Amino acid sequence: MSVTDIAARIQQIQSQIAALAPSTPTSTDGTAFANALAGASGSLAADATSSGVTAKSPGQAVVAEARKYLGVPYVWGGTDPKRGLDCSGLVQLVYKKFGVELPRVSYQQARAGTAVDGLADAKPGDILAFGSPVHHVAIYIGDNKMIEAPRPGKDVRVSSVYETPTAIRRVLPDTPVTSAPGATGAAAAVGSGTPYASVFTGAAQRYGVPAGLLAAVAHQESGFNASAVSPAGARGLMQLMPATAKGLGVDPMNPAQAVDGAARMLKSLISEFGRVDYALAAYNAGPGAVHRYHGIPPYAETQRYVPAVLAYQKRLAA
Repeated sequence: MSVTDIAARIQQIQSQIAALAPSTPTSTDGTAFANALAGASGSLAADATSSGVTAKSPGQAVVAEARKYLGVPYVWGGTDPKRGLDCSGLVQLVYKKFGVELPRVSYQQARAGTAVDGLADAKPGDILAFGSPVHHVAIYIGDNKMIEAPRPGKDVRVSSVYETPTAIRRVLPDTPVTSAPGATGAAAAVGSGTPYASVFTGAAQRYGVPAGLLAAVAHQESGFNASAVSPAGARGLMQLMPATAKGLGVDPMNPAQAVDGAARMLKSLISEFGRVDYALAAYNAGPGAVHRYHGIPPYAETQRYVPAVLAYQKRLAA
């Protein structure tokens, strides 16, 4: 690995550690993205007609936030909108509003999340990267347009995608996975007939990971058995390995703590991979395997695990 690769990996690990830390009632806790979505709902409604995107989709929320900085002057190395922003400073600032910690420089941001095949598959909120090596990034808004901080002498603006991007990265999931505290519905609650329903609902409200998804993971992992211990040593309702549980600061045999830790871990994995199915694969096989195979790894167990969890989640929502 090169020095720059090592530096990028260190920053990625630091971001993951920060995301897994137990939440506190501040603007950077697990509900940051949910609160931002709720707060942006007014402007999203106005944007939805022209963009053709659901008003509260994660990507459109990112676009709405990016629009707030239109007219801010370009300043090389700028990260403060009161003084000016450069291209990667703009992208980092926008995503930070949603609890996503991106690397500082453009070539590192061009490796965040998951790859999108081409502009035809790009969605609002995706990061567009230009040049080889990458020297410029922007936020795609749809209709072959983007928001960028272009160069000295220019302000943050909406412009056409004037050349083929070197990379397109999706940092947020395709569909909302968050819900504001106190929200109702399938994302924030599961039926009272589901074991540990209140525990899943509480974690969903804290971290924005759907309660049905948490319940489906528990069903697949332990069959809702909080005393389960696997031959490999995974423990409790969410089948956390001892080292993982220690890193999360939870007792895996305590159902409430186990679900809390698993919710934080899934939130981090969804943020890292931008897709729920990849996050589930990482929960089962480890993030390294998902990165190595650029998707769900070809392990028989994982190939069964992901669709089984998603099917049970769908069943709970029916």
